[in-house]
Amino acid sequence: MSIFKIIIFKVKINMTKIKRALISVSNKKDIIHFAKALGDLGIEIISTGGTFKKLSESGINIVPVSEITKFPEMLDGRVKTLHPAIHGGILAIRNNPNHIKEISQHNILPIDMVVVNLYPFETTINKPNVNLDEAIENIDIGGPTLIRSAAKNYKDVAVITNPARYDSIINELKENNGSLSLETRQQLAIEAFYHTTRYDSIISNYLFSKFNPDIKFPPILSICMKKVQDLRYGENPHQAAAFYREFNLNYPCISNSTQLGGKELSYNNFFDMNAAIDLVKEFNEPCCAVIKHTNPCGIAIGDNLLDTYIKAREVDPMSAFGSIVAFNRKLDSNTAKEIIKTFVEVVIAPGFDENSINILKQKSNLRIIDIKEIYKKANQLDWKKIDGGILLQEKDEKLVGKDEYKIVSKIKPNSHQLKALDFAWRVVKHVKSNAIVITREKEAVGIGAGQMSRVDAVELAIKKGGNNVKGCVLASDAFFPFRDSIDIAAKAGITAIIEPGGSIRDEEVIEAANEHNLPLIFTGFRCFKH
Repeated sequence: MSIFKIIIFKVKINMTKIKRALISVSNKKDIIHFAKALGDLGIEIISTGGTFKKLSESGINIVPVSEITKFPEMLDGRVKTLHPAIHGGILAIRNNPNHIKEISQHNILPIDMVVVNLYPFETTINKPNVNLDEAIENIDIGGPTLIRSAAKNYKDVAVITNPARYDSIINELKENNGSLSLETRQQLAIEAFYHTTRYDSIISNYLFSKFNPDIKFPPILSICMKKVQDLRYGENPHQAAAFYREFNLNYPCISNSTQLGGKELSYNNFFDMNAAIDLVKEFNEPCCAVIKHTNPCGIAIGDNLLDTYIKAREVDPMSAFGSIVAFNRKLDSNTAKEIIKTFVEVVIAPGFDENSINILKQKSNLRIIDIKEIYKKANQLDWKKIDGGILLQEKDEKLVGKDEYKIVSKIKPNSHQLKALDFAWRVVKHVKSNAIVITREKEAVGIGAGQMSRVDAVELAIKKGGNNVKGCVLASDAFFPFRDSIDIAAKAGITAIIEPGGSIRDEEVIEAANEHNLPLIFTGFRCFKH
């Protein structure tokens, strides 16, 4: 036998001839077209309930499932396909003589294709005012069982759960005289188990939240996400990376934003963009954040975007080189013209006017990201991966109003200082710990991020701000363990300080503030960021 003939023989034994298909779908998109194509190929079709009715009305020759099972559909459709005549035909291994003998003895015919998608549980629970009984009735039982049976026996059976697959399946059947390759059946089986895994995770998460409303963290965490794209690389070029997104995101965020221009986004870009948008969300006024390695190197609010951008960039223009720039307003052309004067990696905003897009596209590599709108979604959970596990926590959305501040110094802050302190406290929670932020009322002046000691962070923030720190206020993300930071801040010209308090040496810190005639506010909680 020639090599060519051997290859042909191997290909043929890996093909499965589709003679009989079972179709039972909740999502009936394109199912008539698909079923007609199967019928034209001489494939017998078995169907159930609403699917049977729809296909029959379209003139397609269909065998009702009750004719196969010799049993009526019952319990309001809860029991239709849960029968040996169905699952025996799906699960029988075709090259196992005992299996073939058994199904033959019971007059069970093999089923070579299963086309199933599930009751719309997710759609149902997302409807307003849906009740638990309605949700329960949309938990599919027979569908997942059919899918799992067919996927388990992928060597002999094709399982299709995604309507987007219909055309490619028909094309392959036509090209191969009604047969499907082993590779196709393998990939379909993988998709099928993804489908049921996600379905079950949505149900378990929903029921847990309903039956345990006071428990935020379930004993088993189910996470299902869809791969969107491979990335150029990870944090460094030698690391492979990919981006995954939650299914059916119903609010605007980085993960469902639109890229309007520029080169492909990197792993680091996604992290930086997320940090940037989280920061500009803090403010109702027009705001611009300039981000480098997830830390703000500039932040400002103001009356218009152009002035706000310039102020934010000039906080630390050297660090702003190659940064991520985010806005909480639609970008205008004047601001766009200013942005392209320097090197920026990414510009992200809730919308762009047409002129601003054309201006930004003059920089061919500049990534332009439209987040559609700034959405302040409350009660989010935040997780971080560690080896062998995940750390899950509430997202830090806690704010403290000016009326909740505890003024612990003898001298009280004036109205201008209070505004500046409030601005500084909103910013410092977005800076990696240990974090110090020096600001005026509407813009940062010096930022000390990610230092191993708090006094180093103070000194770095002062160094970054230079002579501009005189007359400014200072925020710290955690308490001062010693008075040395207060002494250094006062010497640099800082006029007021806000920090959590809670140190065993708070009295020494308060005493230092009083000696320097500095207003000192305790918030009562810290805002570490790792």
